[in-house]
Amino acid sequence: MQLQRTRDTNPEMAVRRILHAMGLRYRVDRAPLPGLRRRADVVFGPTRVAVFIGGCFWHGCPQHGRPRTKANPEYWSSKIERNRQRDADTDSRLAEAGWAVIRVWEHEGPGDVADLVTKIVMERKRRGG
Repeated sequence: MQLQRTRDTNPEMAVRRILHAMGLRYRVDRAPLPGLRRRADVVFGPTRVAVFIGGCFWHGCPQHGRPRTKANPEYWSSKIERNRQRDADTDSRLAEAGWAVIRVWEHEGPGDVADLVTKIVMERKRRGG
């Protein structure tokens, strides 16, 4: 697990390249809220939009996220369930603080993800924050 990248993964980089090319500016690997020890992959501070690009295995994607390991399957099932619960708690805390949370899976097309992010950021910008 220690060798698993926590930032700058291929799916993140693909989405970030498109967002940057569209003229959007953002912060990378940031905690959206002070004191919240959870970091979003892409953060648009002024418009309060946090983007999380979840790995299918680590975050329990319903389509691809089945633990494929035969070694210690109980541990991995429990670990992934805790990750899912933490993700839901993070979403709830950010929503209470007025943030828009975008959660996508690593297998989703980067262009589609960038379009969704752009739409939400621009909509919130038009509304004034």
